[in-house]
Amino acid sequence: MLDAHAPVPAVQGSGPGLQRSRGRAAVRLGACNGRTVLRDLHQSGCAKAMLPRTHGPCPEVVFLNTAGGVTGGDTLQYALDLGPGCAGVAATQTAERAYRSIGTAGHIDVTLSLGSGARLDWLPQETILFDASNTVRRTQADMAGDATLLWAEMLVMGRAAMGESIETVSLRDLREVRRAGRLVLAEPLELSPASLAAPAGLDTARAIATIAFLSPDAEDARDALRALDFADVTLAVSAWDGKLIARAIARDAQPLKQAVATLVTTLRRGAPLPRVWQV
Repeated sequence: MLDAHAPVPAVQGSGPGLQRSRGRAAVRLGACNGRTVLRDLHQSGCAKAMLPRTHGPCPEVVFLNTAGGVTGGDTLQYALDLGPGCAGVAATQTAERAYRSIGTAGHIDVTLSLGSGARLDWLPQETILFDASNTVRRTQADMAGDATLLWAEMLVMGRAAMGESIETVSLRDLREVRRAGRLVLAEPLELSPASLAAPAGLDTARAIATIAFLSPDAEDARDALRALDFADVTLAVSAWDGKLIARAIARDAQPLKQAVATLVTTLRRGAPLPRVWQV
C-alpha cells in the first residue's frame, strides 16, 4: 500500500514546495522458545528495516534510508524494541549522508528500548557530513536495569578520497540513555565552523567515534581496550558505574573505522561484525 503524501509547503515563501523525504521504520523483537524472533514490523516512506538470514545466535536488523541521505526538511525515524531476555544486533545498510541544506535542518530520530535481561548491539555505519549540511539527530535508549547496550557511532567530515573539504557544517547531536528510568548517559555534541579547526575541538581531524558499553560488568573491559594500539588514531577509554566510554579521533575515516571495528569486536568477545559493515 502506498503512503499518503501530505502537501509540502513552499520554501522561504516563494515558488513551489521542494520535495522532502519522510520515513519511519520500527521493529519489535520478542522471545519464543529461547530464541529472539520478530514480533512486529512497520515501515513507511523512505525508511525500511530488513532482517537478513544469518547463522549467528541472534537476529540482525538492518535499517535503510532509500532516499540516499538527509537534507534540509527531511525527517527520518528508526525504532527498535527488544523484549525481556532478547538479544539483537542492529546496523544501517550503509553510511548515512547529511547533504547540503538551503537553511532548514534535516532530522534523524532513533529510539531504542531494552527489556529485562535484553542485549542490543546498536552499530550503525558512519554518518558523513557534507559541506553546508544542517542536521539535528537525537538518539534515545531506555533500558532495564539488568539489560546490556553496546552503542558505536562515527562521524566523518566529507569524503577525503573525493577531495572534499568542509568549510561550514551544522550538527546538533544528542544521545541519551536511561537505565531503570534514570538518566545515566547524556552525550550532547554540536559542530559548527568554529569547532572544526579549533585545538579544543576537532583540530582539523576528519573522523570521530564514540563507543558506549552499558552493562553490569562494563568496567571489566576497560583494560583490554586500553591495551589496543592503533596507528593514526587517538583513543581514550574510561569506565565507571557500569558504563564504559571509548572515544577515538583520526584525520581520515578508514583507520578510524578499522579501529572501531576492533574495539566493537573486542567488546562482543570476538563475535563478527554485522554482515553489512564495510571495513
